[in-house]
Order: sequence, then C-alpha cells, then structure tokens
Amino acid sequence: MAIPLKYNIRNLLVRKITTGLTVLGIALVVAVFLCVMSLAEGLTRVFKSSGSERNIIVLRQNSQSEIQSGVTRDQVPLIMTLPGIERDKDGSPLASPELVVGLNLEKIEGGASIVTLRGISEKGPILRPNFKLIEGRMFRPGLSEVIVSKGISRRFKNCRVGDTIRFGSYQWNVVGIFDAGGTAPDSEIWTDVEGALADFKRLTYSSVLLRSTDSDARDQIIKALNSDPRLNLEGKSERVYYDEQTSTAEPIKFLGFFIGIIMAIGASFGAMNTMYAAVSARTQEIATLRVLGFSRLAILISFVVEAICLALLGGILGCLFGIIAVNLALSGITGTTNFNTFSEVVFAFRLTPKLLLIGMFFSVLTGLLGGILPASRAAFTKITLALRQVG
Repeated sequence: MAIPLKYNIRNLLVRKITTGLTVLGIALVVAVFLCVMSLAEGLTRVFKSSGSERNIIVLRQNSQSEIQSGVTRDQVPLIMTLPGIERDKDGSPLASPELVVGLNLEKIEGGASIVTLRGISEKGPILRPNFKLIEGRMFRPGLSEVIVSKGISRRFKNCRVGDTIRFGSYQWNVVGIFDAGGTAPDSEIWTDVEGALADFKRLTYSSVLLRSTDSDARDQIIKALNSDPRLNLEGKSERVYYDEQTSTAEPIKFLGFFIGIIMAIGASFGAMNTMYAAVSARTQEIATLRVLGFSRLAILISFVVEAICLALLGGILGCLFGIIAVNLALSGITGTTNFNTFSEVVFAFRLTPKLLLIGMFFSVLTGLLGGILPASRAAFTKITLALRQVG
C-alpha cells in the first residue's frame, strides 16, 4: 500500500522556510547551468546553421581552416571545369575564389580581437542565401571598400557606415552593413577578393566556394578533387566544414557541465539536510505509518518522492530564472575566439526547449541523490526505537 502523495505535499507546505531555501538553492544551480549551456548552444548554432548541403569548400589538403589553406590562381580554372557545378543564367559556374585574412581591431567596450576579413568574388553573396544587405550599399571592386556584418558593427570601433577601418598601413571605407541570419558570415567583414589580394600582397586564394547541382554531383566533385594528385586539394561539404568548427564550443560545454555538477553536489547536500531534518522531526509519524501497516518500501518511495518534489519546484523556478536571464540580461550579442582560426565569432545566447528539459532532469537528479539516504533512514528506522520515541 502506497502512502498518498498529498501527505508529502502537506509536509513540504508545513516546513515553508526550509522548503523555500532548498528550492531556491536548486533553482540557482539550474539557472547557472542553463545560462552557461545557452552560451555554448548559441555558439554551436552559429556553425550548425551555416553552410549549404550543396556547397563545397575547396582547401589545400590537410588544412584545418581557410586561414591555413592556399589555392593557387592556376588551380582555380581547373576547379571550375569540374562537371556538376551549378551555373548561373549566363552559363558561368557558381564559384567564388576567396581570401581570408585576420585583422586585429579594437572593441567598443575595450580590448582588441582578431576579425575575419573575407575577400569574395561577385558570386560570393549568391552562394550564401542568408546574406542580406540591411544598410548602405555593396562595395565596389578596386576602391578599398568593405561591407561589415551587423554583429561586428555592434562590437567593434569604426565599423559603421561612413567609418574607415585601419589596419597597419591599410584602410578601407565602410559602405554597407549586412545580416547573414546568425550564420558564420555574421562574424566577418567582406571586400572584393582581387583588391584584398593586392592590399595584402598575397599570391594565392585561401579557398574556393562552389555550388553543385545536386547531392550526387557534390559527392562526385569532392571525390574528383580528393583523388587528383596534381591538385593537392581537398573538397568537403560546406556543412561538414562548419560542423568541424563547432569544436570551439566544446570547452564551454565542458565548463557548463563542470560548474553544474559542482553546484549540484552542493544543492544535493542542501536537499539531503532538508530531508534528514524532515525525517528527524517526523519519527513519530514514521512509527505511526509502520504501525498502520505501510511497508518499508512504501516509506522509502514516499520520502524519495518528497525529495523529488522539492527538486521539481527548484527546477521549475530555475528554468524561469534562466529564461528571464537569457531574454533580458543576456539578450545582446557577444563573442568568443574560434580556436581553429583565432578570430572572433559573434553569437547570442540561446535557451532551447532541449536545454530546459536537461535543466529539469538535472534538478530531479539532484533531488534523487539528496533524498535517497534520508529516505533510507526513514524506511529502515527500527519500529521498536520509533515506538519508544513516541512514548
């Protein structure tokens, strides 16, 4: 025979102060965990939502990123003759040889960071369907003009329309602001590729981005590139390339779980203390329950359920705290370093339903760990000892 759940709920209401403090402790653990994990989720989302299934990025073999890669001018025409590349209405291949360079720019709030300057061809925006010019105009080739992403414009000095970006002896006029829909280009500055090659005295492109006609053509192009020893190049799906860049978020995820586990241990002790106090204060009740015929298992389950109810309340409150924090205090754009390119990655905190479910699971686990020992003590209290205390 199971003990009614309302018995546990009434006991929680009777001990309002200890119940409230325990719930608050668990809520803070869940809220901190959700904030850190939403940071990692926002960073992961940048790369996961970037790239097209039909786009192929061509790099030098064994290059971890574009900034480590090099594609010579004479290789580009050979790449563009590969069968399966989609063509525009004029019959020219949808391909963009590009140059990637890091600029050390000053942040608005102080300090400096490396920002990716990408030289693109006229096909570059077409190959990125999320691109949208939201202010100013497109750059004109050969005039040292750039367009800046919305995220970079908000975080770095001299990156608004009409400003001039200076880097060493180089300078570019900002003529437009673009939005890439929260994808990787939202962390970049764009200019024309030939001007960038001349400015930085580079002889090779960093990569070539091209679009295949379909998934079969994509696989054939990648196979052709990887198997041709004359080219010494490597082709990979643009989506795969950006998936590989998500390693940047792994240390943050590890930090989130590490902080969460450490704090959860503390919260478990808090829940344990609350439940031990409840067991001590209710020895008479436990004895009465045993006399009434409730089994040890029923008492054990009852106290575990009571601890989990505490944790559920804490989890719900913690999720509310997390939602408020992410949507109000952490709603702006932030940035971190991509460890593959050492350049700035602009992103926003993202709290997803999946993270909220993980937070609730985290709170239940905390309650279970904190409640199992006190529940065992309650269940296995000798009935003679309990009856003696009643007397």
